[in-house]
Amino acid sequence: MGVKKISDLFKGTPIELEQLRQKKLAVDALNIIYQFLASIRGYDGSLLSDSEGFVTSHLSGLLYRNARLLEKGIQLSYVFDGKPSKLKREEIKRRAEVKRKAREELEEALERGDMARAKVVAQRTSVLTSSMIDDSKKLLRLMGIPVIEAPTEGEAQAAYLVQKKKVWAVASQDYDSLLFGSPILVRNLTLSGRRKLPRSNRYITVNVEVFHQHELLQALKLTKEQLVDMSILIGTDFNPDGVKGIGPKTAYKFITKHGTLEDVISNEESAVLDVDIDAIRNIFLNPEINEDYTINFKPIDVEGVTEFLCEERGFNKDRVVKTLNEARKGQDSALKQKSLDAFFG
Repeated sequence: MGVKKISDLFKGTPIELEQLRQKKLAVDALNIIYQFLASIRGYDGSLLSDSEGFVTSHLSGLLYRNARLLEKGIQLSYVFDGKPSKLKREEIKRRAEVKRKAREELEEALERGDMARAKVVAQRTSVLTSSMIDDSKKLLRLMGIPVIEAPTEGEAQAAYLVQKKKVWAVASQDYDSLLFGSPILVRNLTLSGRRKLPRSNRYITVNVEVFHQHELLQALKLTKEQLVDMSILIGTDFNPDGVKGIGPKTAYKFITKHGTLEDVISNEESAVLDVDIDAIRNIFLNPEINEDYTINFKPIDVEGVTEFLCEERGFNKDRVVKTLNEARKGQDSALKQKSLDAFFG
């Protein structure tokens, strides 16, 4: 969505993973799982799978990345999207069309034997099925990671958890949680480290970044409502096209000059926007929230995870057990600290 371009106007603060030790984070589940489906693939772009054909790329990502974070003493809760808003239908159609075209290009690349291109294009074909979501939730629960169901937008629910001080920040690649009112956003949580650039032998370092909503608003001299209006001008998941030709810098100039989206539309000929502005605003400013949730961190069920991943999904048992035992040390430390905090609090 357009708000992803917010980095054109405001930069986050790079931090080390160690600085998140003992922190609780609400993870935008589908955002992270799609990352794993895009990045964890074979040489030809195919997804990893077991002998029965069940996709395991997402499970591999959830196991090894979460284990690393748990080992660091970071406590995670995964928030899953609920039923999408009717206003999101156009964006869902657009994404489906992108995937369709990518599948066609993938087939052509495979026919040519161009495996490098196939691997790049395959990342755009990812589809998350209900069975894959069920498997993800099962693994997370076995790892002692709470699973929270949002009524609609997962990032809105995650932002609410930060507002209520149930967790410290939202972890997501998107900036949407800032629009939903999260005081703090953490980016690159599962992408941090050294990364190879596509079709190149060059590597870059991807750092974890922290964004504070109050610093963002203060730096831009905007209210939360104006930030939402600016994003609607650029385009959101609920009006993906935004206003043609208007990017972050122009949208920012218009909002700071006129104050509200209605005044921008009234005074700028180029700002033609045929959408229900109030309906989109309401999604961000008054989102539907699930207040009937529990966040209960538990120790990793090593036996349960091993049975599920190794016996049912074909993972290597030695590697899984070693990974879980290392993660459990950090997790145990975090859980003990939580108990001490409760005792002395």
